[in-house]
Amino acid sequence: MKRILSLLLVLGCIFQYSQAQTTIQKQGKSWQLLVDGKPFDIKGVTFGYDKDIANYDTYFKDLNFLGVNAIRTWATGNNMPQLLEAAKKYNIKVMVGIWMRHGRPGMEDDDSFNYLKDKKGMEDMYNNAIRVVQKYKDHSAVLTWGIGNEVYLNMATDEEKEAYSELLERICSKIKSIDPNHPITSVEAWTFGLEWWQKYVPSIDIYGLNSYGAGAGFLASELEKRNIDKPYIVTEFGVTGEWDIKIEKYGVKQEPTDKEKYNAIANGYPEWIANKPANLGVFVFHYSDGNHYGSPWLHTHHRGAYRPQYWAIREAYTGEKPINNVPAVVNFELPYGKYKSYSWVPVTLNVADVENETLNISFHYNHREGSRIRRNQINTLMHRGTLKSSFEIQLPKEHGAIKVYVNAKDSYNNVGIASTAIKVTDEDAKNRKYLVPKVRLPFYVYKDGEDMPYAPSAYMGNYEKILVDTRNTTDVHSGSAALKISYNHHYNWYGLGMVNPANDWGDILGGYDISGATKFSFWAKSSESSLRATIGFGLIGKDKAYPDTAKESREIKLGTKWKKYTIKLKKQDLSCIRSGFTLFSQSYGAGHHIYIDDIVFE
Repeated sequence: MKRILSLLLVLGCIFQYSQAQTTIQKQGKSWQLLVDGKPFDIKGVTFGYDKDIANYDTYFKDLNFLGVNAIRTWATGNNMPQLLEAAKKYNIKVMVGIWMRHGRPGMEDDDSFNYLKDKKGMEDMYNNAIRVVQKYKDHSAVLTWGIGNEVYLNMATDEEKEAYSELLERICSKIKSIDPNHPITSVEAWTFGLEWWQKYVPSIDIYGLNSYGAGAGFLASELEKRNIDKPYIVTEFGVTGEWDIKIEKYGVKQEPTDKEKYNAIANGYPEWIANKPANLGVFVFHYSDGNHYGSPWLHTHHRGAYRPQYWAIREAYTGEKPINNVPAVVNFELPYGKYKSYSWVPVTLNVADVENETLNISFHYNHREGSRIRRNQINTLMHRGTLKSSFEIQLPKEHGAIKVYVNAKDSYNNVGIASTAIKVTDEDAKNRKYLVPKVRLPFYVYKDGEDMPYAPSAYMGNYEKILVDTRNTTDVHSGSAALKISYNHHYNWYGLGMVNPANDWGDILGGYDISGATKFSFWAKSSESSLRATIGFGLIGKDKAYPDTAKESREIKLGTKWKKYTIKLKKQDLSCIRSGFTLFSQSYGAGHHIYIDDIVFE
């Protein structure tokens, strides 16, 4: 009996870790993706819920309902094992993303990696890519490796692009030697990577091309013009994006209507993508929720409600119409001209709903100015009135053109959204020096290592000996995790700053407006008694274009038990704090660990 049980356990392990083989083949002029020898046409989505492990079952059941058979990630986090297991459970394949850093700030983030000088950083990316492949290559949910995303687009010079290409080929060729069972895809916007891939990266098997709107229908001809005989996947797809919109009102891009968003996916998939001989499929952008500038435009959910894109994916992949129709905003207008902040202005609004459900109406705005986070924010507007009696909205304390949204939500949890623009004037707002997001207090710089507003990326001094763990669970003051800073050397000084944007030293606008805070506090301890450290906030000086508007720190003697430290704030200008936490210390004879928890402005 024990032998039988042991055999069953062994067989179970073999089954659990058995890999599926993905191959590509060409017959005539047509390319075909195969999984274990069977044709596999990618009907995918980019997946934005990777951090929500507790609800994986809910999401993957929903993806089955939509007819999705594959998801794409941009990078590989600590939860990839759980993600792959959930995907396997629901018979969904995964393009496993391997992130490559960008050479300059762009649509994705504010990173500025130097491919000409940062040899260590390139080696880190190489090692990370190989680790990912070695760790997950035997998992049956893996479909292909997706290396990089729009790196060529976010790079300034040909010299940099050549250096990146050489690194990319080094990675791809190594992956081929350790994993013959999964093809390699690299991803770029539109056709910006084609000439570089052709010349420098022959080890790529599939070209991943991000394309929105009708442009997706021209990708095949773009490859043919260059005599490229390789298959491609449309790795991001949806309605025409902001970057291609020409029509504006007061400088605000005119967002496509909900109907256009639906049709781009439901009709665009069969007309622009699925019928192309070299195409292997598509990942629609973006199966995710949000409350920011991009979510009404491109996401399947906005503030928890279904968008037309959600139902369009289902029709594209299954042929099924929506179970319940999204309310349609037939007409939404605001008066022309300039209006002072806090003014009440009339709204012209007409909304239709096929099911005639009771609709909840709300209004919101975006001011596409300032730091990345601020210009992506969607904020709520005060309003009064009803659909029957008409509405008025109160304009916010902003200066310039704002984009105003109306949300019409039905009882099925669908939300129809339309937008327009209006000009607002406000002298105080006009004179703001740094346009960054205004936070609500208390504002946590660190709490459990989740959704951190600042990144621990400013390393100083003997930085090569610093190790930072943002999710340490071995010694915690409260909650589930604490920040652990390890210094693994017997002498010299070091420093760490938690900054926004990450990896920036004052050249890019970032940070937060924390005005109104009266104290800054944190809990701390050390592995060594009587360890001296200088801790506070504010790092970037006025010699930079975008400095911290205030700096405060205290030298303290840390003990081996948790203790709370508080810095009172009086008359400091907290209108742009881009370094939310700083720490400096040194070692005398041995390394040490410092633990920090619950960093907060109140």
